[in-house]
Amino acid sequence: MARISGRFPWLTSGRRFTHRRPADHGRRARPDSSPKPAARRLRSLAGSRSVAGQMFLLQVLIVLLLVVAAVATLLVQSRSDRFQSARDRSLAAAESFAHSPGLVQVLRSPDPSAVLQPLTEAARKKAGVDFIVVMNRAGIRYTHPLPSRIGKRFVGTIGPSLAGHVTIESVYGPLGHEVQAVVPVTDAKGSVVGLVSSGMRVSRVSSAIDRQLPVVLGSGAAALALTTAGTALVTRRLRRQTHGLGPAEMTRMYEHHDAVLHAVREGVLIVDADGGVLLANDEARRLLGLPPDAEGRRVADLGLAPRATELLTSGSTVTDEVLPVGDRLLAVNNRPTDSRGGPPGSVTTLRDSTELLALAGKAEAAQSRLRLLYDASMTIGTTLDVQRTAEELTQVAVTWFADYVTVDLAEAVLSGEEPPAGSYSEAPELHRVALAGIRDDHPLYRAGELHRYVVPSPMATGFITGRSVLVSDLRAADDWRAQDTERFQLVLNYGCQSLITVPLQARGVLMGVANFWRSRENTPFEEGDLTLAEEMAARAAVCIDNARRFTREHAVAVTLQHSLLPRGLPEQNALDIAHRYLPAKTGVGGDWFDVIPLPGARIALVVGDVVGHGLHAAATMGRLRTAVQNFSTLDLPPDELLSFLDELVNRIDQEAIAANDEAVVAGATCVYAIYDPSSGRCIMARAGHLPPALVRPDGSVEFPDLPAGAPLGVGGLPFEAVELHLPESSSLVLYTDGLVEDRRQDIETGMQELATALAHPGRTPHETCEAVLAALLPGRQRDDIALLVARTHLLPPDRIATWEIPSEPAAVAAARANITEQVARWGLEEAVFSTELIVSELITNAILYASGPIRVRLLYDRTLICEVSDTGSTAPHLRYAAVEDEGGRGLFLVAQLAQHWGTRYTPEGKIIWAEQTLH
Repeated sequence: MARISGRFPWLTSGRRFTHRRPADHGRRARPDSSPKPAARRLRSLAGSRSVAGQMFLLQVLIVLLLVVAAVATLLVQSRSDRFQSARDRSLAAAESFAHSPGLVQVLRSPDPSAVLQPLTEAARKKAGVDFIVVMNRAGIRYTHPLPSRIGKRFVGTIGPSLAGHVTIESVYGPLGHEVQAVVPVTDAKGSVVGLVSSGMRVSRVSSAIDRQLPVVLGSGAAALALTTAGTALVTRRLRRQTHGLGPAEMTRMYEHHDAVLHAVREGVLIVDADGGVLLANDEARRLLGLPPDAEGRRVADLGLAPRATELLTSGSTVTDEVLPVGDRLLAVNNRPTDSRGGPPGSVTTLRDSTELLALAGKAEAAQSRLRLLYDASMTIGTTLDVQRTAEELTQVAVTWFADYVTVDLAEAVLSGEEPPAGSYSEAPELHRVALAGIRDDHPLYRAGELHRYVVPSPMATGFITGRSVLVSDLRAADDWRAQDTERFQLVLNYGCQSLITVPLQARGVLMGVANFWRSRENTPFEEGDLTLAEEMAARAAVCIDNARRFTREHAVAVTLQHSLLPRGLPEQNALDIAHRYLPAKTGVGGDWFDVIPLPGARIALVVGDVVGHGLHAAATMGRLRTAVQNFSTLDLPPDELLSFLDELVNRIDQEAIAANDEAVVAGATCVYAIYDPSSGRCIMARAGHLPPALVRPDGSVEFPDLPAGAPLGVGGLPFEAVELHLPESSSLVLYTDGLVEDRRQDIETGMQELATALAHPGRTPHETCEAVLAALLPGRQRDDIALLVARTHLLPPDRIATWEIPSEPAAVAAARANITEQVARWGLEEAVFSTELIVSELITNAILYASGPIRVRLLYDRTLICEVSDTGSTAPHLRYAAVEDEGGRGLFLVAQLAQHWGTRYTPEGKIIWAEQTLH
């Protein structure tokens, strides 16, 4: 038995092993026909003379003594704690009241009791003490819970407190046996001017202890009962575990444990304190290569490596330390056996971790692949740009997967078109879109180059067949070597040894090919790498296809947008004009501008912005621009024109709502200005648009106080026009919010920057446009930008002629003579006859059908303009006169002689004008 316990120290650890006696085999245990109560069983167990019974009595006695001692100690400690708590609470209350602000002044007042009595009572109740007494130096009370005791001498010792000390004592006072503290009250000089005492009755403390006594005794009794019951159960279990265990049963137990010990696939080695081997199972012998007689020998004599010998004999705690033994890597765990009172020595377990390391390497490789796929999913496709998406594929693959990565795409993909469907007999000409690698001196095609792969090459094979190609060793690619010997040798000599080619296809459309290269400095590609490359390429192909389709849609929208914008500016002398239009990078919008010639050498300037982006915004912009041009032919004032435009946008919105298409509901802003070079006047109005900027000839910049108005489409709100006088060489700058508004700043800041960029006199409109865009163009343009800069000119006074004509037929001849003379003075002899006839017809018409004064004005600009104004509101109409009609041919003659003619209304009446082309 001693030998077995020495070899298996865990047998005495308290574990339960159940074995039947041979006589009990095959028999069922009969239930006890006369069960005894638990108390009788305990008495029977205690009365037995067995070792278990004696241990039970000893343990019960010890527990009883411990419980009694604990209860007594708890009572004494509780009483001491209660008295100490009473002293502390009394002292704290007295100290707090003695140091209360203003107490010294109250003590020196004529009647301290009147002030202090209610205060001490309130403090006493809050502090939980029985009394707080304030007294003078003679011990006469000013306060007391019993008002009858006020004015009498304090019961207690006050001498030490008069000397500035704190006194704590137990006395018999008016309330009985009390524990009290006396604290001096000092003034600013440190002199004692009075005393404060606070205390509690001893009976109050004792009663609290008495209330706790039943609880303490009950807890002690319960602890004694539970401990006694537990001891009885442990004793009975010990009796059951040791009852009837003979040598045969112990031998069988040893054989069983010995069989298990030598059957497990984990080496077990037990070493004593002197370094001798007590036990080594079969797995330990195999892993360490121990001789058959290893047990009983010293570890140092077994011929193990120094590190192995050190670990086995150190006796220290070691956890999963890797120990190389031959071609194996062993995980060693070592624990001392004397940590819990066992014999000195150590037990060592050994596991062969070579296979585990191989599995760990595979798990790490799988984790790396998952990380690569995660990075690819997060990195590839961040933008809707074909080239940027291809570059993202190359960058993420070079970081984790390959030494060089290239992406080649068909030319149609770059322009947004879809490559032709079907199979290829040879690889088409491809565009190298992206390339990334560990070095720059490689022989591969550079980014931006056009090239064509020869058919036997892996790249051409992958593109033609639409299947991935793995070439683990490029030296075996004989077909490629035979067809393209020079480039093949360059790649091979550079050190590239392995290649994976993956076609880039999405929705069945083949767009290009991605090539992954590894050099001799890296491990060759394997079959598992092919799957990883295909997954990355599939992700990139979908993103490239999305970017390609976006590119096509964006190109269509941009084309539509540009087709709806002005193709060129009209020829005129009133303004020097420059413009810039920059569509958004991510989607076209509805910004537009226009320059519209008006009668009388005037010019209309328009800038607008439709809400939203895309084809609908561009189409709506075209409708609004056409409407503005049509409304301008009516020669309407800016505020009236915006009102008509507002009604149009409102009708567009109603149509969209009626069609249940809320996504295309329109909304727009607009600013419309008319400049007259003959007078320098500019009339403008805006509908929710940003105000134009006015640059004076001296370079000063201002934003005219132009009423904002509601955006177009709101409906029901009037617009207000403002008239300005613009000196010659002034600049009027119209723009959209994409120029001044950005996520980094608000519109106010952008307008301040615009004013700073414009504050430079002497610039041409083109120079102004370049300076403004250089200063305000955002790094990533998210909205369209329309910019229109117009520098003013005035028509020279000598090219303007005006006459007031009386409203009588005799005045026509004089007017005709004056006009003939003025036209001849301008050197326009070829236009004398036609001008004389036009003006004569217009004046005669005004005399016949209008009333009031008649005014005639000639303007000599690029054309010769004749204007006849009157106070009538009836506009003449062109018609064909019958043979017998006496009139009706005047306007017909004017229309034949003039290039353009028309009528516009003024607040005073109307103006009939005719414009002649000068040769």
